[in-house]
Amino acid sequence: MYLFVSTINEAVIDRRYDNPKILSGPVLTNSPNAVLSKTLLGRYNDLSLPADSILATYIWIDGSGEHLRCKDRTLKYIPKVPKDLPVWNFDGSSTGQATGHNSDTFLVPRAIYKDPFRRGNHILVMCDTFKYNMEPTESNHRVKCQEAYDKCKDDEPWFGIEQEYILLDSDLRPFGWPPGGFPPPQGPYYCGVGANKVFARDLVEAHYRCCLFAGVPIAGTNAEVMPSQWEFQVGPSVGVSAGDDLWIARYILHRLAEEYGVIVTFDPKPVQDWNGSGAHTNFSTKKMREENGIIEIEKAIDKLSKVHMKHIKVYDPRGGKDNERRLTGLHETASINDFSAGVANRGSSIRIPRLVAEEKKGYLEDRRPASNCDPYAVTDALMRTCILNE
Repeated sequence: MYLFVSTINEAVIDRRYDNPKILSGPVLTNSPNAVLSKTLLGRYNDLSLPADSILATYIWIDGSGEHLRCKDRTLKYIPKVPKDLPVWNFDGSSTGQATGHNSDTFLVPRAIYKDPFRRGNHILVMCDTFKYNMEPTESNHRVKCQEAYDKCKDDEPWFGIEQEYILLDSDLRPFGWPPGGFPPPQGPYYCGVGANKVFARDLVEAHYRCCLFAGVPIAGTNAEVMPSQWEFQVGPSVGVSAGDDLWIARYILHRLAEEYGVIVTFDPKPVQDWNGSGAHTNFSTKKMREENGIIEIEKAIDKLSKVHMKHIKVYDPRGGKDNERRLTGLHETASINDFSAGVANRGSSIRIPRLVAEEKKGYLEDRRPASNCDPYAVTDALMRTCILNE
């Protein structure tokens, strides 16, 4: 993934699946997606399709553990549940999930959403990935998350994930930043209003509406501390569906950004000396939400304090290496090496919201997950530590 600081960090740049040495060529420099007319497609969207033709977009996580892939197929019926959909396959050797001599990798549908781009009865399908022998691929964390949720359904684990991200221009610089320079220091941008404080609100608004149309429970959105940094909140979602919802929301954001000729990055720290991006995860159980649930919240925090580094290793796709750049103890973060908790403290590992402390019930916020985390891995870890005592 890219890293824009005062100088380019070559050690961070060279990554197989997101390498700006490849991406910064003429394709993105000229931004053809932004140049192409957006009105021409309307001439063809009006074409009547066969009544029994449903377009399904199968979506999955590739071998990087953080990037999405997709492909389409035609169905001759309207599926009601994921099991109605056929298992499909793809070339895993092209996604870092198989070798060339045994490349077929399976896609198993897990969740269905309405397609906000094609509309009608067309759908988006979130899938699991499995090897030739039907063992989960290394990047498939959904299987274990489902297993954990099945064991603790009665505890009703709820999740709300605050997804931060940054928009980049075709030169891989934060969108709207002055060429070769920096905007005025952070301060006026968070939840800001005005052309000199907020960039690309129309993209954010489109994303909000598309997610709600699709069936993703978007709870809200706001501009963040760094100009061209935004956040949307997914949830409350129950158990493994939190991962499904967030991945589909990410997919929709990337698809919309294609049309605008803007690039979305979930890198946790693309710019030094500015706030990084996280995926703060709000978590509660049925007991936490009941009267005097604060007791259960404090028990969960105590459990989390004992396995801090174990969680850090699954809170970004590189075993904590991405979060090392972000969790520095500065810019509203705790140190990656130290566990802490506090009421209304955004510089702690776990924050108890002020209202939760006053009402003595509610939820906790785990501020450690990186913006590019796999939400299946994060929610799995929280359920296993706080409910299953693993």
